[in-house]
Amino acid sequence: MSDARDDLPGRLFERAGPLIERLRAAGPDSSGRAIIDRARTILPTMSEAEQIAVINAHPRIGEQPERVKVQSAQAFREQGYERDTTPPDVFLRLANLNEEYEQKFGFRFVIFVNRRPKEALIPVLEARLRSTRDEERRTALREILAIAEDRLKQEGGRWKG
Repeated sequence: MSDARDDLPGRLFERAGPLIERLRAAGPDSSGRAIIDRARTILPTMSEAEQIAVINAHPRIGEQPERVKVQSAQAFREQGYERDTTPPDVFLRLANLNEEYEQKFGFRFVIFVNRRPKEALIPVLEARLRSTRDEERRTALREILAIAEDRLKQEGGRWKG
């Protein structure tokens, strides 16, 4: 019988294939903190293609709620869809910015939402469009680690070994 820790890497890192495979191959960890620390070490050693696969495992910011929920119930809650009052024009702006971002960089925009409304993410996305591809890839990976840190914190230590 499995316990809650069996899928901890997947829950922390949005089922991001290449990262999850490497975390599991390295053996079991005694805590969520150890898994995040190991991921922090692994991510920079991954190929660009693997890093992009990890990035693209996250739902798009401002995606249609039903699509986000299907991809990740966890991200659905984190992005505030349960209580969402975002105006349609904000969703449209985010969709356009996401498309521009993905065309420019070749991967999804990832940000630690940190309970901010979707309107507050627009200027961040606009600013990040001025970055280089390498800067954005590194930023996205840092954001993924911040999301994992928050997920662990929100669980209140439930994932401790």
